Amino acid sequence: MHKIIKTVLTYPVWVCQLFTGTKSFRDNPLIGSRRLNETGLHVVRQSLAHRAAAWRRRRLRRGIPPHLLAEFDRDGFVVIRDFLPAETFRQILEDVRQYRGEARETIQGDTVTRRIALEPCVLTRMPGVRRLLDLPLLGRLIRLAGSRDCEPLYYVQTILPHAVTGDPDPQLQFHADTFHPTVKAWFTLTETADESGPFVYVPGSHRLNPARQAWEKRMSLEAAGSGDRLSGRGSFRVDAEAIAAMGYAAPRAVAVPANTLIVADTGGFHARGVSAEPGIRVEIWAYERGNPFFAPLIDLWRIRAIGRRRASVMWAFHDWLEESGFGVHVWRKRGNVGAFDRDVGGHEMLHIAPGAPGWFGQVSAHMLRRLVRR
Repeated sequence: MHKIIKTVLTYPVWVCQLFTGTKSFRDNPLIGSRRLNETGLHVVRQSLAHRAAAWRRRRLRRGIPPHLLAEFDRDGFVVIRDFLPAETFRQILEDVRQYRGEARETIQGDTVTRRIALEPCVLTRMPGVRRLLDLPLLGRLIRLAGSRDCEPLYYVQTILPHAVTGDPDPQLQFHADTFHPTVKAWFTLTETADESGPFVYVPGSHRLNPARQAWEKRMSLEAAGSGDRLSGRGSFRVDAEAIAAMGYAAPRAVAVPANTLIVADTGGFHARGVSAEPGIRVEIWAYERGNPFFAPLIDLWRIRAIGRRRASVMWAFHDWLEESGFGVHVWRKRGNVGAFDRDVGGHEMLHIAPGAPGWFGQVSAHMLRRLVRR
């Protein structure tokens, strides 16, 4: 009886999620319904999201050089080498090398990813990085690729391949991040060679074609029960044979020197290239993913002073969920660390200490658990 009541109460939430960027076939039984996807639910959501993104992008092209617009329209990503003057780049590199503070780390397979949120208090210690984030062209390209006029999330990101013992990094598999256009950007602080895990993208795969839509429909029918966890959660994995069958070009590895900007629509197929040896890759990394169907009339994240605090707010919220017993926050705290540190010793033992939610979090979590039990 309790299960029936819980399902009835949750059903409106599942329906509302159809009109958002919710993508998990496992967590929402409507999105994961084989019957609904046989009638085209997934491909309709995807098609509508792409049309909405195309409409918004037409309004976000202003101020971007025509050759970059043509490159993005054709390939789904842009690459700008020597993005900054040499002296400006050296200042940014020095800012990042000298900074030490709180970061978050996660493990995927044998790879550790570390992120330092570039919120205002951190940027006061990195003036060169702040000037980079304020560059109009950077913001315009990210907004174009993400099809959303919003301040993205900015981090200093460190990739440490083969840093721990584990299965291969799942990011080595070609995949689309979600069913709709979305954006990630990398400003490289270290060289990325062919054998050092470069960004790899399938040119043109940001655009839907009939073969892609047929493949998406087949994937949606089995995703809820897929043995691949990430595909089941809406980030479909794909192999080279399927990519070729869809009529897309061969994947392109983007091996680049430091001081290169890459901006990509990661709704297209992409992967992290294989690293031959343990190493380190450091970059300024940006990310944005909003509602693919609707742009809010009032969006506080457009305000730079508010938008640049979003990463720490999101981390604190997920810390609270973990304290409350509603899952595990995979981004673990780590204090007094730098972007270029290779040490990941004891990473698996890191725990989130009670802190951000404090008394309010403990009381509200107790009330929420009681409500769920009922």
